[in-house]
Amino acid sequence: QVRLVESGGGLVQPGGSLTLSCRASGFTFSWYTMSWYRQVPGKDRELVAAIDNIGESRNYADSVKGRFTISRDNAKNAVALEMNRLKSEDTAVYYCHRMGWADWGQGIQVTVSS
Repeated sequence: QVRLVESGGGLVQPGGSLTLSCRASGFTFSWYTMSWYRQVPGKDRELVAAIDNIGESRNYADSVKGRFTISRDNAKNAVALEMNRLKSEDTAVYYCHRMGWADWGQGIQVTVSS
């Protein structure tokens, strides 16, 4: 059974930082590209960042380039999203996702507010 479990969300002030983590199980983690998506009410889920299976290639949404960094640790079956210089528009539910498969985490709330 595939499981993706996010952690690390919460409330942060504008300009602050937060790191999300996702622990995976139930599949061979090192074989797959992993990603983070986010969604706000009334809008489609959007891709925030993706990282290839060995951590060499990364892609980011234009809105987060230079502020967010995706990384992975294949020994720990984990993928992380470091978020810096957070803005109010980064407020969303963030999801961990195995690219190309219907595997999603439960989602974790990130709220950027003063």
